[in-house]
Amino acid sequence: MSNFFSGFAMKIPTWSVLLLLPLLLGTLSAISPAHASQVQERVLGNGLKILVKEDRRAPIVTSQVWYKVGSSYEPAGHTGISHLLEHMMFKGTAKLAPGEFSRIIAANGGDENAFTGRDYTAYFQTLAADRLPIAFELEAERMRFLALPPAEFVKELEVVKEERRLSTEDDPEALTFEQFNAMAYEVSPYRNPIIGWASDLEGMRVADLRDWYRQWYAPNNATLVVVGDVDPEAVFSLAEQYFGPLPAEPVSLTRNSNDPPQRGTKRIQVKAPAKEPYLLLGYKTTAISHASEAWEPYALEMLASILDGGSSARLSRDLIRGSHLAASAGASYSAFTRLPGMLLLDGIPAQGHNIEELEQALLAQLQRLREEPVGEAELERIRNQLIAAKVYEKDSVYAQARQIGSLETIGLGWELMDQYVEHLSRITPEQIQAVANKYLVPENLTIAVLDPQGQTAPPTAAMLPGGLANASH
Repeated sequence: MSNFFSGFAMKIPTWSVLLLLPLLLGTLSAISPAHASQVQERVLGNGLKILVKEDRRAPIVTSQVWYKVGSSYEPAGHTGISHLLEHMMFKGTAKLAPGEFSRIIAANGGDENAFTGRDYTAYFQTLAADRLPIAFELEAERMRFLALPPAEFVKELEVVKEERRLSTEDDPEALTFEQFNAMAYEVSPYRNPIIGWASDLEGMRVADLRDWYRQWYAPNNATLVVVGDVDPEAVFSLAEQYFGPLPAEPVSLTRNSNDPPQRGTKRIQVKAPAKEPYLLLGYKTTAISHASEAWEPYALEMLASILDGGSSARLSRDLIRGSHLAASAGASYSAFTRLPGMLLLDGIPAQGHNIEELEQALLAQLQRLREEPVGEAELERIRNQLIAAKVYEKDSVYAQARQIGSLETIGLGWELMDQYVEHLSRITPEQIQAVANKYLVPENLTIAVLDPQGQTAPPTAAMLPGGLANASH
């Protein structure tokens, strides 16, 4: 399903949208653009940007520190270093013993964790609002004073290697996705896995992490996002107290490596132990900061939702329930990435059908989008679902902070959060047809097929693999 941010998609049942739509639309219309977000902004003298949003519905707060570095920043031979450093951020500082960060947060009734993406690394805590100073003190400590003890590094490196084995090498669909990206992208750093290539992990040294930490982990390369039951001025004062003394550091400018135009369909076959075959198709597309026309990414978001926007969407209706050709089928696209990405489709053929039939059926769905404008009723249903999902996201302070942090860190600005529904509402059937004809063409296509070699473990359900690697500590 098309989603605002990877990891936030909510599949809203059609019946619930129809019942709640008048209320949801009323909620949106009652929020003026000037007051929709209530995000307040401040930049400290050392360059740390602070974004605060009040949400007084519960006495809790989410604090998130976002660093402008992820797997797409990593040079050849050092893939996976951002994710490994994320793990090591919990293994001690000049003042904290390994694991003490997590113990302190837990002792104060909070939850905390971290995640690494292609475009960022983020650390978060959710706890009672009056405990926010504890989160700030701990995060400020590890922003500049990480210990990186060699013994902990050796242990955590083995943890990450095992994570890679379980999440990728022993998961046939994830393995297919990894090989697919390496084939689809020629020079874009999106071709590398977030968790890193196994050979790069084998060669990693603690000195590499120390250099990476010094290069990127500085207040002038970070954004602090706070959402919850707080007073913004009090948050700014706390941030000045704990983060203000930290020195700024020179941060390297990263040259974006965009792929050259693709000149024909690429195919790859992946042989791995599996029970069922699996099909993955990807079309090179654009993103908000790279689009020649501002509306194109939003039209692609709508297009993906037309294909996979709930049980009444085309893939489910036509391929799963209708023809019974697919056991599963999905589509995904995100406009909110630092570099251009892809619109993805995947699926598993139903019993009695094969990969070739499923591929032709998926291609036929795209051909229909190229030839026939989407009907207004279908388009309105998709809009209503996306609006409903947008409203439901406001129930989570964590989700709100993550939206703000994502947009700010990839360079789009948090203000875009409140413009999303407005942009979608302007998309026309003709624009959806136009992006289908521009981007969903054979010249932009890469196809990966998982060729099952016998099952050694229970298969996972077909899904488009996620774009985040989470720390486990």
